[in-house]
Amino acid sequence: MSTALGSAAVPAVAPLLELRGVTARFGSVAALSRVSLTLRAGEVTCVLGENGSGKSTLVALLSGLQRHDEGELLLDGQAVRFRTPGQARAAGIATVWQDLAVAPVMSVWRNFFLGAEPTRGVWPFRQLDLDAARDTTVREMARIGVTGIDPDAPASALRAGERHSLAIARALHFGARALVVDEPTAPLTVAQHALVLESLVAARGRGLAVVFVTHNPQYAHLVGDHYVLMAHGQVASNLTRDDVDVEDLTRLLAGGDDLRRLTETLRQLHPDLPR
Repeated sequence: MSTALGSAAVPAVAPLLELRGVTARFGSVAALSRVSLTLRAGEVTCVLGENGSGKSTLVALLSGLQRHDEGELLLDGQAVRFRTPGQARAAGIATVWQDLAVAPVMSVWRNFFLGAEPTRGVWPFRQLDLDAARDTTVREMARIGVTGIDPDAPASALRAGERHSLAIARALHFGARALVVDEPTAPLTVAQHALVLESLVAARGRGLAVVFVTHNPQYAHLVGDHYVLMAHGQVASNLTRDDVDVEDLTRLLAGGDDLRRLTETLRQLHPDLPR
């Protein structure tokens, strides 16, 4: 088996987030059906599957855009039901969306703070602390591997991978406990993909529960601790690095028959595997 990029050093703990038998419907169609999974602090869970497999609905559920109809969503062991994205953010769940939106003409530091700009002085003489805003942006971006940026440059000057890293750095700075990253749809170079992956590793190292939604088994295996393969709104398999290597993941995503056979084989060998 290959070694994960920056292997997680955080020991197994109780789940930060947990789904138990969750079903989410759009009308009569179950976009998610009896989905159960656990998301632990200090681990990266990669969610893989074809279009229509339920990945986007899972992201929407965790981020407060979609409510579940059956089952339970638990945060620190307590059942929750997010009614808005604001409630999910207030609970410490930050989502970096697939089609990342930034204000292109605004500076990098403005995009980093987005209404939470640091100030100095006391009311009524309080004023924006530009030095702190710039320094914080550069420092937090560097902590996740993005260096050499000009905080005063417009966000449009950032590459696609850097823009995603900016959103991740912002989530870390403002105290996120769980990070949900939907793989960017914009074409990225290998170096830009590396920035996004390095950001995920940094988030894991800082103790966040990370969910990485991707279609790329190679990237998933580089950073993942767990792999949730979805099909038709259900968890087709829930695997760890000890169960599969990158070739296994690639083959599983290429054919459902292989997935079913391997899943049954693994369950015979490991009866305690989650279903």
